[in-house]
Amino acid sequence: MEGGRVLTVLLMVLLLVGLADSSPPPEPVVCAHGTSDCTISNAYGSFPDRTVCRAANAIFPRTEKELVAAVAAAVAAKRKVKVATKHSHSFPKLACPGGRDGTIISTERLNRVVSVDVAKGLMTVESGMVLRDLIQAAAEAGLALPHSPYWSGLTIGGLLATGAHGSSLKGKGGAVHEYVVGMRMVTPAPESQGFAVVRELCADHPDLDAAKVSLGVLGVVSQVTLALEPMFKRSVTFVTRNDSDMAEQAVVWGGLHEFGDMAWLPEQRNVIYRKDDRMAIMSVGNGLNDYLAMRSSPTADLISGRVMHELLEKKNNTVARCKEAPTSASLFEKAAYGFTNNGSLFMGYPVVGFQHRIQASGSCLDSPEDALLTTCPWDPRIRGTFFYNNAYSIALSRVSAFIADMKQLRNKNPKAFCGIDAGLGILLRYIKASSAYLGKPEDSVDFDITYYRSYTKGEPNPYSGVLDELQQMALHKYGAIPHWGKNRNFAFEGVIAKYPKAGKFLEVKGRYDPNGIFSSEWSDQVLGINGSPIIVEKGCAIEGLCVCSEDSHCAPEQGYYYRPGKVYTEARVCSLQPI
Repeated sequence: MEGGRVLTVLLMVLLLVGLADSSPPPEPVVCAHGTSDCTISNAYGSFPDRTVCRAANAIFPRTEKELVAAVAAAVAAKRKVKVATKHSHSFPKLACPGGRDGTIISTERLNRVVSVDVAKGLMTVESGMVLRDLIQAAAEAGLALPHSPYWSGLTIGGLLATGAHGSSLKGKGGAVHEYVVGMRMVTPAPESQGFAVVRELCADHPDLDAAKVSLGVLGVVSQVTLALEPMFKRSVTFVTRNDSDMAEQAVVWGGLHEFGDMAWLPEQRNVIYRKDDRMAIMSVGNGLNDYLAMRSSPTADLISGRVMHELLEKKNNTVARCKEAPTSASLFEKAAYGFTNNGSLFMGYPVVGFQHRIQASGSCLDSPEDALLTTCPWDPRIRGTFFYNNAYSIALSRVSAFIADMKQLRNKNPKAFCGIDAGLGILLRYIKASSAYLGKPEDSVDFDITYYRSYTKGEPNPYSGVLDELQQMALHKYGAIPHWGKNRNFAFEGVIAKYPKAGKFLEVKGRYDPNGIFSSEWSDQVLGINGSPIIVEKGCAIEGLCVCSEDSHCAPEQGYYYRPGKVYTEARVCSLQPI
């Protein structure tokens, strides 16, 4: 059976077993001796530089009082501190304190609702509360979080730290931090104040715009107060069209639909448009979003699928890969991407449902232990899905020109985009300009791209040159801002200069944490305080740790050499192609 057919059969199996029980994801913090001699990783089991992040100890406070004591102990001992969340979904090393003598403070057990004021539409929760539980608790009070990321396994503290968002230009926009009206944060303090203090930031506090998107470098968020809305419903319809007018549509689509987005399949020259709008609470429908890629899958099938994927990549079998891409898209389309009209069956569009049942999904989190027979597709305990995730935002005024350049790059080498198509394309989401110092400075479109990553360090993606040219074009020609919780090292070079209010953020950081207890080598690099996130070494461009400037940064022994870009000629990429 040829590779394409094998992958098709495997994908069909995965879709059919979406409701199977599974093992919940592993803990990101693992300690060799109780709560000492610890390591921390992310949900995918690897940071961009593939290094192991170690810490002297880990603390799991259950109350704000215990959290204050944990911060005070670390400050008194002059230990670096980083905050870990329950599932740790950030790709960069946000949670790594650096060195073996640091402390990890996990918010996993700070996961409760503190208070709900239905009349005022306010809800206060602890920072470790997972989005899935937050929106459910709000719904039980008749309230709704207006916007959220699509994956429900993020904690409120973690998603705020990285500026995570949904898709909207309406009202305050789709970023969750726009709905924060209060915070309690534990920060370092002098010995005379017990080494740690609780700062209460209300809606009109001048420092709230720093704390709302903080990368975890100001302190540990204890509680978050959100402004919610009365519960409402949404109506969702997916429509696939040719991409001939996509550059024009991308500019206006966010204004046409409150929660609209687009998924572009470049090689297939199609766009999946999401028509998603608010409906009155009395509208008929109890739809559910149980997105297919976020369901549990049999471990054996995940491993088999990865083995076949690796064979196609290593043999550079573009024929099989490109045959598979439209099949994957078709299967997702026929399964309505996991949306159902009543929680179990899809009977046609539109899918109408309550906000908390539509806004996010992640059913692979909601399952008992089953000896790892089934799990989330990216579970690092198995050799299953492993990928790069690049995401960057481009000002709405520049989006049409960027898409035109992307199409030029696609036209020169359409096969390079088959792998992206197989993963359901490039997701475009809309983000509104923010008052947060590290939020988006202007209305933008976020381009989110997921593609194959080898488990073997230094092993190239066959079309890494095209994919890297695309990202360098976005970052340098169009001034894109990388997502704080995604991307590889080179995307963060000079990023802080793209934030007009970065100086204000650093001023707050200097007041809250003058000795850099919550700083790390990585955070200092991306904030422009000290050093660079670029790592120059043999094969660094293959891993996204640098932009190549000589052949040794690529993989010349495997035929990949330092070359200029084909459309954006200022790009420097590793390519199999001759000059």
